[in-house]
Amino acid sequence: MKLCVIDASVIGLMILPDEAPDIPPQLMPVMVEGRALVPQHWRLEVLNLGRTAMRQKRIDAQRLERALTILSEYRIHLDDGTNRHAWGACMELAARHDLTAYDAAYLELAIRTEAPLMTLDKALAKAARHEKLELIA
Repeated sequence: MKLCVIDASVIGLMILPDEAPDIPPQLMPVMVEGRALVPQHWRLEVLNLGRTAMRQKRIDAQRLERALTILSEYRIHLDDGTNRHAWGACMELAARHDLTAYDAAYLELAIRTEAPLMTLDKALAKAARHEKLELIA
């Protein structure tokens, strides 16, 4: 079973109903088959995305709670090594590719586990291509 690193930009499509048509067709098989792999900060980043959407009146609290409940039902592999690499490899990747620390964590995880990376973030996708990672966008 090949795991796939999925960043919050992709999961955001599952939370925001106006963006649902843009969900990559590869996402649901990865989620349903339990092949999603995420860094330790992932849940907080997804929650922040939802809270931002609420402030922008794109969704209400009930929609966010329902989406998070659905997400919690998927078997998502939470990497236990993210923090060990935060001040080393993540910092170096963030500097090399001018990424946020959060995006560098996705990149580092995909490199370390040799897993494909699914993202809609342009800067992260560019960095993944530079690192010669398998990219699903």
